[in-house]
Amino acid sequence: MEENQISLDSLEKGIDNPAFESPGEEGLHEENHDGPRGGSKEERQGEGKGRVSSYCRKALQPASKAKRFCKAHAKTLRMVAWGIFGVAYLCYLIAACWLNFQRALALLIITAVVVFFMLWSLFKKYCGAKVLQLLSPVQKCFQKSWRWLKWLLIVVLLGGLVTWLALDTARNPEQLISLAGFCFILLFLFVFSKHHSAVSWRAVFWGITLEFLIGLFILRTTPGIQAFRWLGDQIQIFLGYTKAGSVFVFGNTLVEEVFAFQSLPIIVFFSCVMSILYYLGAMQWLILKISWLLQFSMGTTPTETLSVAGNIFVGQTEAPLLIRPYLADMTYSEIHAVMTGGFSTIAGSVMGAYISFGIDAASLIAASVMAAPCALAMSKLVYPEVEESKFKGKESVHIASGEEQNVLEAASSGAAASVGLVANIAANLIAFLAVLEFINAALLWFGEMVNIKDLSFQMICSYVLMPVAFLMGADWADSPVVAELLGIKIFLNEFVAYQQLATYKKNRLDGLEEWNGGQKQWISERAETITTFALCGFANISSIGIMLGGLTSLVPHRKSDFASIVLRALLTGICVSMLNSCLAGLMYVPTEVSDCVTFFGTANFTSTSYPIYTCCKQLFASTVLENGTLSFTGVWDGQAESELWLMQCCGHYNHTSCT
Repeated sequence: MEENQISLDSLEKGIDNPAFESPGEEGLHEENHDGPRGGSKEERQGEGKGRVSSYCRKALQPASKAKRFCKAHAKTLRMVAWGIFGVAYLCYLIAACWLNFQRALALLIITAVVVFFMLWSLFKKYCGAKVLQLLSPVQKCFQKSWRWLKWLLIVVLLGGLVTWLALDTARNPEQLISLAGFCFILLFLFVFSKHHSAVSWRAVFWGITLEFLIGLFILRTTPGIQAFRWLGDQIQIFLGYTKAGSVFVFGNTLVEEVFAFQSLPIIVFFSCVMSILYYLGAMQWLILKISWLLQFSMGTTPTETLSVAGNIFVGQTEAPLLIRPYLADMTYSEIHAVMTGGFSTIAGSVMGAYISFGIDAASLIAASVMAAPCALAMSKLVYPEVEESKFKGKESVHIASGEEQNVLEAASSGAAASVGLVANIAANLIAFLAVLEFINAALLWFGEMVNIKDLSFQMICSYVLMPVAFLMGADWADSPVVAELLGIKIFLNEFVAYQQLATYKKNRLDGLEEWNGGQKQWISERAETITTFALCGFANISSIGIMLGGLTSLVPHRKSDFASIVLRALLTGICVSMLNSCLAGLMYVPTEVSDCVTFFGTANFTSTSYPIYTCCKQLFASTVLENGTLSFTGVWDGQAESELWLMQCCGHYNHTSCT
């Protein structure tokens, strides 16, 4: 009986019960059923348990067989499932394109990109080695000729750049100011370089080239403008889903009227989504692709490159986690690159909050992407490599996956992790705004002692940083405001600066007058774009403690090394954002003023807007008053309704033509 009895352990392991294969099985059961019920109570209980176990085993046999079959044919079944899914998705895509191709264009492009990378991965896996072997003679020939080829490439690129600048700036000469500012900041960083003779000009040249090409594609080409505008719109729609959770928890009144309940929940939502993408491996895949491009072109080591690439999507304390096992052995130059990448970019979670303010989403995305190659290049200009890196020559490094077991746990972890970030932002806003108010009150008191009126922190920044703002490309009239926002970003934080920039932008879009009692109420679109790029980065005084605390917690014994580098990295990060803003000023294309006559024909003058302000300003400029007779010039001449439109404009704006 002991030999034929099956235990629960053997059930779990899937071991067959020999009792089921016994030829005398039926007779044994009949004998046990009809015979005398002898034996002790314990024996009868043991026999009962054995019988139940046998019945369970019988019932589980089909499931066990199915499980064994699935294990044996797992690869085939997986391929069949993916095949069915692929066919179903293809049918769905064809149906979507057939019904409305324009509507399905974005889906088609995303599908094409995913398919391309999947095919590329398969090609690399199965044919990569053979192709490299076939191309080895070409590679050897290319390496022999590289000495003169690289100079030819540099001459061609510089010649193309000079030609493009000459043709482009002929129409907008003010762009040359941004170019001069870009060159000045580069020279400034070279002067403060740690080792002038050891600068890797390959990294600097290719970093600037990549930054320029990315900016050119995003800001100048029609596909780039449309793609990033579409991406920005989709992000705004996506972030709008936060409102459902916020309204449920806090109520509609608080969400509509209170900043904390309007913008900060977006950080929770975005952090949750990023955690899910990290769990699925999407973030690691994307970061590795960007890292490979930077490493291949600039010749930097994989550790520093990976961290800088990660900064496009995550914050200054999260990106070093990607290279945590390697931080202890990284050189000073590599640590400087990691810090500079953190100071030069913003996290995706807080980007969502800035977008909710009304800051242009496409400009924020472009600034964050352009900052990665520029940060790496400027880091190698300011702190060149003079040590022998342990990671030089390595193709890639391993990125650890998250510890979550499923998507739900990843979502929960991401949301929970954001609580500290939200609390930190709220606390900093309260503290910094209170400190700013105190500093302004103190400066006002000191200023009144010597008859200086309205002395404030913003005023000091507007005077000190005004030349920098002008060199970035802002008009001279807008430079004090841009300098003020730049000072708030550097000495307080970028969150406060973006909030104030959003106020200026709202004033412009609402059609308020540009000046109110000698104070500017808004800045031009060009200055807005330049400022958006200049503020995009964590490079401020308060971030020094965050950066040191984050890195020291990962590698405590290198605390002194981090402290010796951090100020130089902060300066580099500030300059990287300024370089981005110079490129934005260089490539900015003014928005063409629409036909104001046609616009006024359908305009509603009950409220103001920026187009109404612009057209009213144009109408005021064309008005001529001679000997009590009112006349108009240009497109307004001969328009029967010009006088009516002038009266309506005068109802909103003050001008000499209105007297």
